[in-house]
Amino acid sequence: MQSFLRWILKLVKKPSFLAFTYFTILTCVMTYPVIFRMNELIGGGGGDGTYYVWLIRWYQKALFELHISPFYTPYLNYPQGWYLVTIDTTPAMVALGLPVNLLFGPVVGYNFAMLFSFLLAGWGMYLWVRHLTENNLAGLVAGTIFAFIPYHMAHYIVGHLNVAGIQWFPLYFWGLYDLLKQDKFFWKPVLMASISAVLISLTSPYYLYMTVLMSGVFILGFIVFKGYRQLKKWIFWKSLLAFGLLTSLLVGLSLLPYFDPNARNGLTSFSVDMASRYSASPTDFVLPSVWHFLWGTWIDNTFQPGFSNEATLYIGVLSFILMVLSWVKWRKLQRPQIIGISLTVALAGFILALGIDLHWLGHKVVVLPPFLQLVFHRTDLPQINLPAYYLFRYLPFFSKMRVMMRFGVFTLIFASLMAGLGTHLFLGSFSTKSRKWVALILLVLVFIDFYPGPFNDMAPIGGSPTYTWLATQPDTGAVAIFPFSEESGQRAVYNTLLYNKPFLGGHFNASHPEQYVRITPVMEGFPSADSVNLLRQLGVAYVIVDSTQYAGFVEVDQTIQSLGLNLLHVSSTDFIYGWP
Repeated sequence: MQSFLRWILKLVKKPSFLAFTYFTILTCVMTYPVIFRMNELIGGGGGDGTYYVWLIRWYQKALFELHISPFYTPYLNYPQGWYLVTIDTTPAMVALGLPVNLLFGPVVGYNFAMLFSFLLAGWGMYLWVRHLTENNLAGLVAGTIFAFIPYHMAHYIVGHLNVAGIQWFPLYFWGLYDLLKQDKFFWKPVLMASISAVLISLTSPYYLYMTVLMSGVFILGFIVFKGYRQLKKWIFWKSLLAFGLLTSLLVGLSLLPYFDPNARNGLTSFSVDMASRYSASPTDFVLPSVWHFLWGTWIDNTFQPGFSNEATLYIGVLSFILMVLSWVKWRKLQRPQIIGISLTVALAGFILALGIDLHWLGHKVVVLPPFLQLVFHRTDLPQINLPAYYLFRYLPFFSKMRVMMRFGVFTLIFASLMAGLGTHLFLGSFSTKSRKWVALILLVLVFIDFYPGPFNDMAPIGGSPTYTWLATQPDTGAVAIFPFSEESGQRAVYNTLLYNKPFLGGHFNASHPEQYVRITPVMEGFPSADSVNLLRQLGVAYVIVDSTQYAGFVEVDQTIQSLGLNLLHVSSTDFIYGWP
């Protein structure tokens, strides 16, 4: 017992454990008050987060109750069913929340997975920078920047569980860098990079595809800045080959559900125009978050950034200053080539995030500034296609990505890394006693720059009388909601957890299944004889109608009942009908 206590005492004194504790506490502070209401609130006012709460509970039901694949559900898009791989199943993020879900329910599981992404992101970046510099304080600053970068906070706030899963990137690029530079073959960096790649794949296909492209840029930067002599070393090719084969095998296995022929080739392809809408502006990298506790409202009112959740790519003032310092003093680093590599990847991420064509403050640039009109003798801007346009048109699978802005995450990863290296160089100019205080000041400045304030836009998760009543009714068929446009809402999917019956709709996003596309024109005419007959054919037993969405609902109610549906129950403004 005494030896065990000694081991515990030894553990808690380790810098890495103290850093883990620091990121745990800071996560709770930065996301306050969620830690005290884990079973009640989720971010985004009940947007995409409600779908991911359902998804965590669905994994539990599929794996432990029905013993079927979690990538297909017969309970949504009933009776055809729905392949979840047509959007995003994010198994890695679900896995973080699933054990907690088994104990405390899916809302707590979802919140735990979200909060843990901050903790792991900060800790991973801390460990990487400490590995490069042997400086714990520099690691803390870099980890704090990366964990709470406004990009991460924005996707947490709007409930993007998949996009919030940025915690694997530091481990992946750490492993990739170490395996490329080793003079003697070791499996450790190969395994680190390969396992991290699989976790990225299991978090988001977006991130996997982007990571493949950025890995090519990273390797090219390594060859340029480390020296072409690396190409003559057999150990370089052996390491790269071992990594490539192992990663291809593991990632290939993780992607098998997307190649299920019944899933209709998985993720949907998008148009160039759609991708253009989600192209970043250079200003997105310099404008603070609209959620900032001091100047967020002013930023929102003054600049009105479009798609603020996706366009939040702010690097941070202090981060940028520390980055510049690392560029100026790069020769003083133990591994100076890492600065060149980081700059290369960060720049590539920035360019690809700008997307299809030029944007400024969230709007496509179509008119030349007045001084350029005098130079070119024209007012309109000629079509200028950026590199992502050609990748979108000609590179396989690139068109599966709608949001070009997300390439900016790689700029932020390496901005955080370079800020950590800059912190190491900056602290080196102070005495040993002073460094802790200087680091503390830097951490406070990062906190002020990134802190969103206590979250007010948090949605309570709970049932309504409509679904409480529905849960007590016999399982004689599926549920449909009208107006039919509400069938594909996240909240409608979440509510299936409350009444536990099949549902005609689902959160299809931009990937509508065949049955849904086929029946929508008929269902939009509800109440009509064709729509009611189709409901019967599809096995719908309960029809929920929101009376506030129909003008003259007394007449609508009479029409519904004249078509053969009986009024079963009224709950507030919801009228529930069924068959005699």
